[in-house]
Amino acid sequence: MSDFKQRALDYHAYPTPGKIGLQITTVAETSEDLSLAYSPGVAEPCRAIAANSDDVYKYTAKGNTVAVISNGSAVLGLGNLGPLASKPVMEGKALLFKKFANIDSFDIEVKHKTTEEFINTVASIADTFGGINLEDIKAPDCFIIEKALQERCKIPIFHDDQHGTAIVTSAAMMNALEIQGKDIEHAVIVCLGAGAAAIACMELLIQCGAKREKIYMLDTKGVVHTRRSDLNEYKMLFANNTDKRTLDDAIAEADVFVGVSGPNLLSKEQLLTMAPNPIVFACSNPDPEIKPELAHSVRDDLIMATGRSDYPNQVNNVLCFPFIFRGALDVRARKINNEMKLAAVHAIRTLAKAEVPQSVLIASGESSLSFGKSYIIPRPMDPRLCYNVAKAVAEAAVDSGVAQIPMPKCYL
Repeated sequence: MSDFKQRALDYHAYPTPGKIGLQITTVAETSEDLSLAYSPGVAEPCRAIAANSDDVYKYTAKGNTVAVISNGSAVLGLGNLGPLASKPVMEGKALLFKKFANIDSFDIEVKHKTTEEFINTVASIADTFGGINLEDIKAPDCFIIEKALQERCKIPIFHDDQHGTAIVTSAAMMNALEIQGKDIEHAVIVCLGAGAAAIACMELLIQCGAKREKIYMLDTKGVVHTRRSDLNEYKMLFANNTDKRTLDDAIAEADVFVGVSGPNLLSKEQLLTMAPNPIVFACSNPDPEIKPELAHSVRDDLIMATGRSDYPNQVNNVLCFPFIFRGALDVRARKINNEMKLAAVHAIRTLAKAEVPQSVLIASGESSLSFGKSYIIPRPMDPRLCYNVAKAVAEAAVDSGVAQIPMPKCYL
């Protein structure tokens, strides 16, 4: 057993199994405390909430809780491991919510026979929480599930594998295009992968200004084009009217490569055919579509990003999801809409241009960081992300009419 594997197992086993727990937030030391916490005192907030349902935010923890829910059908890059095997990932997500945005989170793993069963289960418990983060659900089920829950629930429903990935990718991409002197409206984009993350990334890039007709998406059968008869409704949105059929065809003279597929699928020969000043986001994790060392050895005009923390420009969802929920919860948003996603994109990309404080350099193990080819996106340990992104998201929720309360004083 490798040293890292053993350390990972020990981390999850000791000193207490798992990564999350509960803590009491009020006093419970005397008999009077217990009479207030439970019977008979607890009857009073029950009566208040029955009379006015909004009082649930005043007397319970609902407003600061998010459920992380999965069926384990697409766990990381490991595939369909099932609900129980997804629990370490969901606990990890809950840890990140608490660590980065002080949001209490509960992981819930659902066993079901049909997509409708999963939807009904989650919809039935949704009112317990302030928001729901869907996680590690295979495509196309994830699209169906998220849409149905958004229609049935009155709280934010957010599939992080789709939208968190898209937000962080778009923020980094906008900065990379700026540095490389490229206009997003004219950029030719190749997307290797056609699952949930790929489709969400391309849709949000279109919201940022990319042209659908300049996007070439590839699945395991090659380029997604209009003459294919095997495409689901989600891939059909990216069916390009083109004669290109392979990655070799699509990558030639392309400005941008986005990989959300698998390891070592982009060759140095293919990279050499890209346009001057190319942008390569090789986000397959842990092994990217092309190793940064190899990519930089053949192109010195390149901007490179991966999903790994041991290379510059890590595309990491933790830059987004805790803070988009923080902003949404703080104004009791009914949903997370496109305006809020775009606000998060611009808040993240703007922060990358600001001077990096010493505390972030120390936490990142860096002597210096400044906006440029090796620093197109903030580091995950940057504490400014919470305030900047959450505030932008909350403002967008208020401005777009999905907030149920005004901006809190902490943002004013």
